[in-house]
Amino acid sequence: MFLRKKEKQHTLDMKRIPQHIGIIMDGNGRWARRRGLPRTAGHKKGADNLEHIADYCASLGVKALTVYAFSTENWARPQDEVDTLMQLMYDYLLTVEKKFAGRDMRLKISGDRSRFSDKINHAIDHAEEVTASGNGMVLNIALNYGGRDEIVHAAKMVAERVKNGTCCPEEIDETYFAQFLYTADLPEVDLIIRPSGEQRLSNFLLWQAAYAEFWYSDICWPDFKDRNMRQAILAYQRRDRRFGGVK
Repeated sequence: MFLRKKEKQHTLDMKRIPQHIGIIMDGNGRWARRRGLPRTAGHKKGADNLEHIADYCASLGVKALTVYAFSTENWARPQDEVDTLMQLMYDYLLTVEKKFAGRDMRLKISGDRSRFSDKINHAIDHAEEVTASGNGMVLNIALNYGGRDEIVHAAKMVAERVKNGTCCPEEIDETYFAQFLYTADLPEVDLIIRPSGEQRLSNFLLWQAAYAEFWYSDICWPDFKDRNMRQAILAYQRRDRRFGGVK
């Protein structure tokens, strides 16, 4: 009886899998430093891990996975590290057509693309185009993304519509505003995960996090495995989500 009860406690409820998961892929630099490696080696290992975790999430029936890959603040890092991150990003985009073949996943890039080179922007366009027919999970990679910047960007778009008369202020509510966010075509965010021991959002999905559940871990992102994702989802499933109401 004890074993059956314990097994049940560790079994995912496949009917309550979070539809949209956000991950702050943190701890790449610390992972490398602890091994006497350059920070760039940690970023490479973290990028490799993303593919595995994305496949696992898709196998569970997750509809969207948003990962924080490069923030609007990350430009302040040492130039060699920024250059390495840009190259990793470009190299990944070039392999998307091959990596996504047979996976039925769609790639989406969210963030301000104006600071990227033409080469990277063309690679983004191509990667999104060749995966556009995917009907499975959406892998949404946040690049040059900041939650505050996203809200300001949406506010400017709404203001422009008010200015040109296509909407009036009385029409603007949360639902109207949300359609101008990068995640407008994705389900509500249910769960946000942050490895590496830090316990803050760091400007990630600020609007979308309003009623998201949180899960933190001391594990650095390159060491984050299926079992850790499973732990996070199990913790999510044990919570009573009331959305401000009373049950």
